[in-house]
Amino acid sequence: MADNVFDVLKERGLIAQTTHEDEIRELLGKENVTFYIGFDPTADSLHVGHFLQMVVMKHMQDHGHRPIALVGGGTGHIGDPSGRTDMRQMMTKEVIDHNCEKFKEQLSRIIDFSDGKAIMVNNADWLLDLNYVEFLRDIGSCFSVNKMLTAECFKQRLEKGLSFLEFNYMLMQSYDFLMLSRKYDCKIELGGDDQWSNILGGIELCRRKDQKQTYGMTFTLLTTSEGKKMGKTAKGALWLDAEKCKPYDFYQYWVNVQDADVIKCLKLVTFVPMEEIYEMEKWEGAELNKAKKRLAYEVTKLVHGEEIANQVQAAAEAVFAGGGVSEDMPTSEVDTLEGKGVLDLLVEIKLIPSKAEGRRLVQQNGLSINDEKVQDPNMILDNSFVGEKGMIIRKGKKVFHRVLIK
Repeated sequence: MADNVFDVLKERGLIAQTTHEDEIRELLGKENVTFYIGFDPTADSLHVGHFLQMVVMKHMQDHGHRPIALVGGGTGHIGDPSGRTDMRQMMTKEVIDHNCEKFKEQLSRIIDFSDGKAIMVNNADWLLDLNYVEFLRDIGSCFSVNKMLTAECFKQRLEKGLSFLEFNYMLMQSYDFLMLSRKYDCKIELGGDDQWSNILGGIELCRRKDQKQTYGMTFTLLTTSEGKKMGKTAKGALWLDAEKCKPYDFYQYWVNVQDADVIKCLKLVTFVPMEEIYEMEKWEGAELNKAKKRLAYEVTKLVHGEEIANQVQAAAEAVFAGGGVSEDMPTSEVDTLEGKGVLDLLVEIKLIPSKAEGRRLVQQNGLSINDEKVQDPNMILDNSFVGEKGMIIRKGKKVFHRVLIK
């Protein structure tokens, strides 16, 4: 293991931007540093985009640094405009608190919170009781509106309309860094690359208010080789919660990544040693499928535990060995198939996001039912398609789904 976590993160391609690269590397090499990453509770589960940041936290913790997981019980009332074209939904305090609890549970699977090795802090503790006039005098006076408007997160939104509520977000996130610096001697803020402007705001605030040097580092966003954000499926986001995304579907997502993305994903979201990954980089064709299975297993093990990872891996293998049938395979139940269009069914069971996608699939010979290729996108089904083992749909080469009648 490399002595300096900075070198580990760099080698794995995790670092996007740093405020002071040489100083950060030196700092991480000579002392145990407290750092933080913020998670706004906009849903009751973290998703795979957050997972990459959890992996970074674990790398840092494994090298002796202390993570602060900051949940945004306060900022969650506002919503971060970064990377968005619309305003976030307002949430009640009860919903926010519930979501924060779920986050801690998911973070604890990867981060060790015992004996103060990591701490979880809620910014509601200082944001919700702020006196507005005092905050404006004390913190607002440190920010230039002209400079804020040049930030990428605001520029995108100015065309469609940016509310004053959201305009305050940068001040609040910057204030978080100031509070964590004062309370816990937190020296580095980490985040996705879309957080760069907010991180710079916090560093500047710490300098102006306390004459203290703090640092920022952002991470590569999880994207495909075509530059699209990873983690979107026909059923929505790739959630870490087993209720929102079944472990089998989670595993299958990683088995089905593009050949061009598998090595990058192994570096970014697993702890497979780099020596092994460098060997896998030489693989081609069918051998890459072994790399994909390794990726799927490692990520599923981190998120859902070893026992579940073993189960879904065995189920996935059984589906292939059994010609696409296994008791553990993904299954949907419907009232009837009589008179139902094949594309309507696929949308209903969320195997495709739209009929247009289904037509493309049929045109590319990518859809089979009970081992028969579907030639006509307007094909009408009936209950005779459901045999003893159910109706087996195969999408592409690797996605199998069983349909039963209730």
